[in-house]
Amino acid sequence: MGAYNDEFTRSIDDPEGFWLDAAKAVDWLTPPEQALDASNPPIYRWFPGAMLNTSANALDRHVQAGHGDRAALIWDSAMTGQQRTYTYAELLDAVAAFAGALTERGVGKGDRVIIYMPMIPEAAIAMLACARIGAVHSVVFGGFAAPELATRIDDAEPVAIVTASGGLEPGRTVEYLPMVQAALELSATAPSTVIVKDRPEVTGSAADYGWLDFDEVSAAATPVGPVPVAATDPLYILYTSGTTGKPKGVVRDNGGHAVALTWSMKNVYDVSPGEVWWTASDVGWVVGHSYIVYGPLLVGATTIMYEGKPVGTPDAGAFWRVISEHGAVALFTAPTAIRAVRKADPDARELAKYDISSLRTLYAAGERLDPDTFFWASEKLGVPVVDHWWQTETGWAIVANLRGLEQMEIKAGSPSVPVPGYRVEIVDGAGAPVPAGSEGNIVVRLPLPPGTLAGLWRDEERYRTSYLNTFPGYYLTGDSGYVDDDGYVFVLGRSDDVINVAGHRMSTGSIEAVVASHPAVAECAVVGIHDDLKGQRPSGYIVLKAGVDTAEDTLRSELVKLVRDEIGAVATFRDVTVVQALPKTRSGKILRKTMRQIVDGEDYAVPSTIEDPAVLEALVEQLAPPTED
Repeated sequence: MGAYNDEFTRSIDDPEGFWLDAAKAVDWLTPPEQALDASNPPIYRWFPGAMLNTSANALDRHVQAGHGDRAALIWDSAMTGQQRTYTYAELLDAVAAFAGALTERGVGKGDRVIIYMPMIPEAAIAMLACARIGAVHSVVFGGFAAPELATRIDDAEPVAIVTASGGLEPGRTVEYLPMVQAALELSATAPSTVIVKDRPEVTGSAADYGWLDFDEVSAAATPVGPVPVAATDPLYILYTSGTTGKPKGVVRDNGGHAVALTWSMKNVYDVSPGEVWWTASDVGWVVGHSYIVYGPLLVGATTIMYEGKPVGTPDAGAFWRVISEHGAVALFTAPTAIRAVRKADPDARELAKYDISSLRTLYAAGERLDPDTFFWASEKLGVPVVDHWWQTETGWAIVANLRGLEQMEIKAGSPSVPVPGYRVEIVDGAGAPVPAGSEGNIVVRLPLPPGTLAGLWRDEERYRTSYLNTFPGYYLTGDSGYVDDDGYVFVLGRSDDVINVAGHRMSTGSIEAVVASHPAVAECAVVGIHDDLKGQRPSGYIVLKAGVDTAEDTLRSELVKLVRDEIGAVATFRDVTVVQALPKTRSGKILRKTMRQIVDGEDYAVPSTIEDPAVLEALVEQLAPPTED
């Protein structure tokens, strides 16, 4: 690992020189003279004193360099059969116009804007328009129900909401406007400005609610230029599940973000200007922020925005069609999507219908890429299948196989090695290093590299307690794993009560709160159990109130509907088991990890702090999977 080792070593021994060199790939209004501000540990800032605009780096500079006719964004909607390509010049015009529309409605530097949209070009246009005027966007996944949206409105206190009449799912439409209206009614800080992109495929329009029409305000607006912002100013807030049930607003800065993503596109993903890159995710998640919108545009590549599913729109050949038609050199998706394709088409017959010779690499992230899926995809596609590991908080890869630096060995089950800038270590519960091959807490020594979270929105104390205080001097990833003798990292799973459903982090606490609100439920626990398709799925264990005789099937139906209404279908909550009691410690903590191990058929230890061992024994008898003779 010569080239990789050289880069990694330099990033650790000379982070100042390493990141100032990386920053030269970004256009600055005031170039950085210093990379790291370490004056207030453990709170660090990157490129203090420097000024730039992220939108200008993603659009204007490519047009000014003579690349205005290059394709910037390809929208491919399997749901409508429509396709549209925006050149860099066309996307710049659309962004500048919508930025003008926001400005004319009083949105300015530092103001927050909630974006609640499906996978349509206007979602990216709205994000880039906010960046253009220095406003801080907070994209909320369109699958979240009104209470979840209202929670984010109250935390971010936006001055405007940008939405659409709805999203499209196989066999149904999802109307957004009633959910937005309900969220505004639930919110204590509802903004007065709501802008709606009307979609003819979905019932409801801006006019029905007295709101503003996206196309009309854009057409009437005076386009605006990019506003200078400090490198340390926030670019966006993205909410991620917390173990308390209250979402955490991860804050991303402008300067470190631009530098890190620009560096990653070449060095992690081996993608150059003008090449077609496809991230099959959603703009509501961090992957969509980093690698549908910002990353590819920052380097002048062409990004595909896909509205559809890996299967069912119309079949398991959907991904191969998109690669074939648009000439994508790389696909980045979640292991869940690959598993769904494999389940529907195990022999890859649909793949044989398409020419995917443009494809060089398949990248996977969002959850662990299991070896079975890795080997299947490797065999069928005939290209490297590269797992890598990162989080909403980090914004880009912590551990990866850096294809643009060096063609390193790929080990099934491992996302490979720490990315330059990330000093990954494994420690025990006391914070002491563990030997190679031993499982422990995965931590990253501070400071984190550029592009990682600058903190939590208006909650520094929670930032410290969630990530920094457990092991002083380290960032707590919340994952457990080990490092082998070759330096390869193996991530084994979450070490807290946040579960990973198809790459989407879900708080068991928030699901439990909804389940517990049912009048028949006395107590409940929700744990993430193994799912062959989604990696994990939430499974609920319910203790009924005395005297309740509700049939289990009826209760299950009611709870599934309740969770769908309150959190959204994205939770995929469908497993409900009635139990006599929940195992707890003497301090009253439910033994969720032990429950998960029982259901998944894993080895487990009876905790010494258990309140009543008989409760655990009864649960084992009820929940443990049958053993094979």
